[in-house]
Amino acid sequence: MLLVWLYGVMVVGAVSRSAVQISTEFDKAPLAYSLSAVAGVVYGFITYSLVRGGDTARRAAFVCCALELAGVLVVGTWTLADPSAFPDATVWSDYGMGYIFIPVLLPVTAMYWLRKGVLRQQLPETSA
Repeated sequence: MLLVWLYGVMVVGAVSRSAVQISTEFDKAPLAYSLSAVAGVVYGFITYSLVRGGDTARRAAFVCCALELAGVLVVGTWTLADPSAFPDATVWSDYGMGYIFIPVLLPVTAMYWLRKGVLRQQLPETSA
């Protein structure tokens, strides 16, 4: 439940931030604002998958969390290596430092939880 709530907060944060930035100052940092919008969509899909439940949704959420983590690591490294490419921050800039590093911690936690849940479902039940 906590993961769903945190992803929901990230959806609201990323989507609202990118919507305002895209609609008011897109020409200032189009790459950064577009990446924030993509992050919001990814967070939304993961939230939906976690709420929906079931094996297929769990697998989709796991794959999406892995892609999210890859995005955070790539964009985080890119923003540190070439700060001039990002005149304004994205949700994933500096590994999510502007969001208290939640963007890098959340997918790791979610993948651990999803993996643990999938393994638990695959284990045969023992009779007592």
